[in-house]
Amino acid sequence: MKLAAMIATVLTLFAAPAFAANVGFEEVRITNGDEPPLTVGIWYPTDAPATQHPLGYFTQTVAPGAPIAGRDLPLVVMSHGGGGWYDGHYDTALALAHAGFVAAAVSHAGDTFDDQSKVLQLWRRPAQLRRLVDYMLGEWPSHERLDAGRVGAFGFSNGGFTVLVAAGGVPDLAAIAPYCEAHPDHNLCQVLTHAGVDLHLGQGIPADAWVHDARIKAVVVAAPAFGFSFGRAGLSGVRVPVQLWRAAQDHRQPDPYYDEAVRADLPRAPDYHVVENAGHFDFLPPCSARMSQTMPEVCASLPGFDRAAFHERFNADVVRFFQARLDSSRPAKADTP
Repeated sequence: MKLAAMIATVLTLFAAPAFAANVGFEEVRITNGDEPPLTVGIWYPTDAPATQHPLGYFTQTVAPGAPIAGRDLPLVVMSHGGGGWYDGHYDTALALAHAGFVAAAVSHAGDTFDDQSKVLQLWRRPAQLRRLVDYMLGEWPSHERLDAGRVGAFGFSNGGFTVLVAAGGVPDLAAIAPYCEAHPDHNLCQVLTHAGVDLHLGQGIPADAWVHDARIKAVVVAAPAFGFSFGRAGLSGVRVPVQLWRAAQDHRQPDPYYDEAVRADLPRAPDYHVVENAGHFDFLPPCSARMSQTMPEVCASLPGFDRAAFHERFNADVVRFFQARLDSSRPAKADTP
């Protein structure tokens, strides 16, 4: 490697911490064609002082509306689980912003805590995620600070399904009916049955209903919902690097029908992590006292599992993955004499 290339590599490795002393934050509403507007949370590096501010059930240390610091910043778009909100992975977004990324999380209209009217219209989610990428790269007031060649996506549960589709996956939701006929005691099947949902709801969805986004160069997938619906053919289009996370005690999405099905069917082996003693909701941030009272099922961990300590490791691994994979997606620059 010539001297100029070596210097460029060193500068790339050390650029992010230099401008990520604090985190700026803003909430925006973006248009989405004839659909309802989308609510989005955006975290980004800033040099402005940060203080504590409420965010739903959580408290985060940010500088609201502060000027952005840095240029050519990588972007990570984030997709929450079913019935969630954009704040559902705020701690991961903060970790990314501290590392020099811009993190943008969308609240999926029709599948949020206050509106689940379209929760099973899963094809809407990847389209909303692509709209978020469009906004961030072309309409966000600081879009010129972003590197359009370095875009990643993070998703949990329904969000994990979403980013797999965005990265090229094509599910077959007709698989739900035979899956539930074989496993009527599984959480998904009980929820659908108790809600009076026709298990054949996935039949007749054309493959072109699933929206992909070639701008996404790497994805992190935690506890993907409907993992069994893809198969090898359905995941053959996922050619970007994947980091895949499984909770070893995930009784809502039991092995081997979700995470393990995705791992086995991806065309390239993912960076695979199995979290011992973790349950499904341990991928969500540690709960506040008020949240623990309101949503005990979401907040309870198994004895001996330290969710706060796990999230420190989890967020660090997510950051390292995106740093490595999005930097490697940059076009190579020719050496100069």
